[in-house]
Amino acid sequence: MNKSFLLSRKLAQTLLGVLLLATAHISIAQQPEYNKGFDNEEAQPWEEIEAELPPAPKVENLQPFYVGPTATQTFALDKKSLVIGKDGVIRYTLVAVSQGGAKNVSYEGIRCATFEKKIYAFGREDGSWGRARNSQWEIIVRSKVNRQHAALAQDYFCSNLTIVGNEKDMLERMKYRKTLTDDLLRE
Repeated sequence: MNKSFLLSRKLAQTLLGVLLLATAHISIAQQPEYNKGFDNEEAQPWEEIEAELPPAPKVENLQPFYVGPTATQTFALDKKSLVIGKDGVIRYTLVAVSQGGAKNVSYEGIRCATFEKKIYAFGREDGSWGRARNSQWEIIVRSKVNRQHAALAQDYFCSNLTIVGNEKDMLERMKYRKTLTDDLLRE
């Protein structure tokens, strides 16, 4: 190989190295500009908005949803009550019916960001609400029996601690038994 070829090759490699360093330097210099305007989410504590109790559920507004093969109750969500709050809580009225016909109505919330649930109130036969005595956020348990909260969170509402879609999307998934896991498998 001739000397001029080797020299031009070394020069090209050196120029490439300088170019890469310059690009990295520009990228690092622009990073503070990129972060400008973003809120520091860690510095702001989460604040829950006050839940407003909806009207009592009507049979024609109930959307049954699949919980699992070992469920000992059937579950339905009142379509008219489903709302995603500005605080990131998905609130809804849940109707659970036992195999013996006993019916329980509750107004609840799921927070995808922490994978927690909260019961705000229980429905009475006259259509009024009674506030839940212990209305605290609790981690959603992924049990095999009566896993209604896990089914709602995992299958219809949340993915990777994030709310997926809007209320209409969630109700469609329930109606057609098309879970978020099904969507992932199709991609």
